[in-house]
Amino acid sequence: MDSEESAVVLIVDDDENQRWIVKTYLEKFGFDVKVAEDGAAMREQLAKHKVDLVLLDVTMPGEDGFTLARYLKEHHELGIIMLTAAAELFDRVLGLEIGADDYITKPFEPRELMARVKAVLRRISEKGESKEKTTPGNVVERVAFGKFILCMKSCELRDSDENLVQLTSMEFDLLKTFAENPDKVLSRDDLLKFAHNRDWDPFDRSVDIRIARIRRKIEEDPTKPKILKTVRGVGYVFVEKESVL
Repeated sequence: MDSEESAVVLIVDDDENQRWIVKTYLEKFGFDVKVAEDGAAMREQLAKHKVDLVLLDVTMPGEDGFTLARYLKEHHELGIIMLTAAAELFDRVLGLEIGADDYITKPFEPRELMARVKAVLRRISEKGESKEKTTPGNVVERVAFGKFILCMKSCELRDSDENLVQLTSMEFDLLKTFAENPDKVLSRDDLLKFAHNRDWDPFDRSVDIRIARIRRKIEEDPTKPKILKTVRGVGYVFVEKESVL
């Protein structure tokens, strides 16, 4: 991906008018926009084009957005932004639990959509570029904790047997932020700014949801975390263990 604006964005929404509005808006900024009205059309577009980001409506007949999001996470490396109804908190939570990179509620302001699109594409681009660059000697390349190793250079999490542990771009950004600030209590405000480049919203549970997902991947008992601990009323702390490297 040469730049954010040259990215290929696929809109999956059964509402033809909504597809047209979003497509027209994104194309004004130079994005290559494809559209699909359902899961079958989405797969056809993915077979024809290298897609960088999918804008995925939750409520669709047949295969809904959650089903399609699971399929995308299993078969493709791309960003996912869920389009959810404003009143459906459950939809937003479930979308993030499945592994979507972000969500935006309908109806939404075009500028908010653009900000979310650019933020996800930027993280995807930075992750790809980091795999091609040589990390300076004074920068920590690998952080070991528990039975895992966080590889800063390749943006990967691996277990003690070097098996890859799947992370979304936002989950990696969170872990990287914690690893760069060991034994330091970070508030939700800190984490949104450092890892997500967003201001804190008292109703935004995205950080908590992603930390819960990360805990299920790295903690022996996610209900009693020893690595990513909660500091009640303040935030979270990454408890650094002695390196195994």
